[in-house]
Formats: sequence, structure tokens, C-alpha cells
Amino acid sequence: MVKERKMKQTEIGLIPEDWNVIKLGDYSKLKNGFAFKSEYFSDKGPIVVTPGNFKLEGGLKFESNKTIRYKGPVDDFMKFSNGDLIMVMTDLTPDCNLLGKSGIVNTDEVLLHNQRIGKLILKKDLNSLYLSYFLNSSMFSNRMKNTATGSTVRHTSSPTIKNTYLSLPPLAEQEAIATALSNCDSWIDSIEEVLAKKRLIKQGAIQELLTPREDWEVKKLGEIINFKNGAAHENVVDENGDYVIVNSKFISQEGRVRKYSNAFLCPLYKNEIVMVMSDIPNGKALAKCFIIDHNNTYTLNQRICAFEAKDNFNPKFLFYKINRNDYFLSFDSGSGQTNLRRDEVLNCPIDFPSLSEQMRIATILSDMDVEIEVLEEKLHKARQIKQGMMQELLTGRVRLV
Repeated sequence: MVKERKMKQTEIGLIPEDWNVIKLGDYSKLKNGFAFKSEYFSDKGPIVVTPGNFKLEGGLKFESNKTIRYKGPVDDFMKFSNGDLIMVMTDLTPDCNLLGKSGIVNTDEVLLHNQRIGKLILKKDLNSLYLSYFLNSSMFSNRMKNTATGSTVRHTSSPTIKNTYLSLPPLAEQEAIATALSNCDSWIDSIEEVLAKKRLIKQGAIQELLTPREDWEVKKLGEIINFKNGAAHENVVDENGDYVIVNSKFISQEGRVRKYSNAFLCPLYKNEIVMVMSDIPNGKALAKCFIIDHNNTYTLNQRICAFEAKDNFNPKFLFYKINRNDYFLSFDSGSGQTNLRRDEVLNCPIDFPSLSEQMRIATILSDMDVEIEVLEEKLHKARQIKQGMMQELLTGRVRLV
């Protein structure tokens, strides 16, 4: 016989009758970090933890291009220890999606407690891993966004954190929830690891296959394509529209982020290549390309151009040659907005082999893309499953104990 699970109404909604609602400040102490002098920033030494070291879904990462190291003097009390629960107190992302995100330190690296990174010191009846999952939940993330101060740079504060309500199961159930979600994270990590390897293999293949041979020809891009610019769609955006607006975000997110319109202002056709012509300094969207997969579906926005390959050119091969081409990236000064002109785009030199060799190269790289897309979809579904688990387990709608 299944035991009936009774629920009770609380400040944060319905929770199991044997759970409590607490203020985080009653069960923890928040410690702020220290200011480290930029003159000592380096590529060697201990890591200065910044918001860039936190994942959007929670947890820590230490990618070389987003990690700051420090060669100046430090005291032991400025260092994190393994097992410390730390969180983001200041967020520079446009959507404020990092504010409040947390991670538990677990590394052989020396990590320094930077200002605007908080460290939570917990009482014994609050499990740190359980709390970390709560801090990374959509419930807490929404609270952070709604209470954040500042405009471009968003902040939270110690009082806001301390006055946050959360549901508290018995310690054994906290541990069971943390274990279940940790197992889910391990599954996600394994997919990410395979995906990273596949991407590295593809990068190596691109380097090898697209390096010019002696029998390859060279022409300017303008000689081998038909070019067109897009049109402004700001006044005709309609979420119920029939056509996808191809803008910078659409291309940079590989078609996953979409706006729609009923105005077919600048039609695009299958196998046309679209490219971003404007971006911020050191941005990741400049010269990013997307190849159109259907007719009567897409309309081209301003500051995006489109190429139609002429005869004797394989569109997929041309896509791989143009996408984030170093020639286009050289126009990014790193100090101001980059706006590629039509003549600059058309002057891009393109090396190419025979049509049959273009098709062979395009097929190899396209097959790799399919493998990567399958893994990306698997990763997306795994993250959705985890989010669903968090929603069910952290509210007590599903019980593990």
C-alpha cells in the first residue's frame, strides 16, 4: 500500500508536511571576497575566480580563455578550499542568467576568493550539494533577476541572499536528492566530454581538408558568388509570423533562437549562405555563417548578407571556407564595433579544388556535423530531464525517501 504524502501551504507554495521552510540566512553565513590588483593578473599562478568561471546551468569551469591567474602576493585566508560552496554576486551577462549561480569547489588548482563572489558557510543540518542545486534552480534564478540592482551590470546583496526562503527536507532526503541530481550531472558531463572530442576532431579535419593544395585555384569571393544584403524587420516582428527572420542571434545560435514575421521582405532560398557583417569588439558572431535548408521559410535581416554560389561551386564547401574566415576576422580591431562593407566581403580570397573534390570534402564535414548535432540534441534533452527532476525533487512533488 502506497503511503499518502500530505502537503502543506507555505510562503513558497505547497511542500511536503514533514519539510520546513527556512530563511537561508538562518542556516548559513555569507562571506564576501577580496579585491585583487589587475597589475598582477597573469597566465600563470592561482586562479582568480570570476563569474566567467560559472556555468549557466550551475557548477564551475576553468576554460583557458575565461580564466584569470594571479602572480601577486596572497594570504591563505584568500583561498578557497575543496568543498566550499560559492556563488555569483555580480553578473555582466545581458540576460542576467549567471546571477546567483553556484558551484562546489573540487579541484587541485589554487582558487582565490575574488570580490563579488560569495562563499556560503553552512550549518550542519543543511547539505551543501542540496543547497547548490537549489541555488541553480529556476526558482532561485527568477528571484535573483527580480531583485537585482543595476542596469548593465546586475548585482545581488547579502541581505537578499540571507532573506531567501527555501524548502528544507530532512537531512537524509537532502542527501538523496543531491545524489540523484549529481548522478544526472555525471550523465550530462559524459555527453559533454564526447561532444568536445567530436568538435576537436572536426576542427582538425577542417584544418586538414581546407588547407590549399598545389592544384587548387584562388579567386575573390565576388567572382564565385551572387551577393545580396538584408532589410530592416524591426517594425514587422510577429511571434505568430510565417517566416523566420535571419538575424545575428539566429546565426550565432545556429538557428535555435528565432524571431518571426509575416513580411517576406528579403526571401532566402535553399543552399544560400548567410553571414553576420556586424559585431561587438572580439565578438563571436562576426562572419558566422548559416546555410539555408528550405525555400519559403526565411527572410534576411539588415547587417546580414547572403551568398548564392555560382556554377562549379558546392554550397556546403563554400560554407566551410567562409564560416568565421580569418580574412573577415582581421577587420575586428578589438576596440570598436566591426561593420564589414560589401567590397571588403567580396574581396575575400577563396582557395578551391575541383567540384568533385569540393563535394568530397563537404560530405566528410557534413557527416561530422550530423554526429555533432545528434550529440547536441542528446545533451539538450539530458539538461531538460535534469531541470524537470530539479523541479519535482526540490518541491517535494516526487519523494526519494
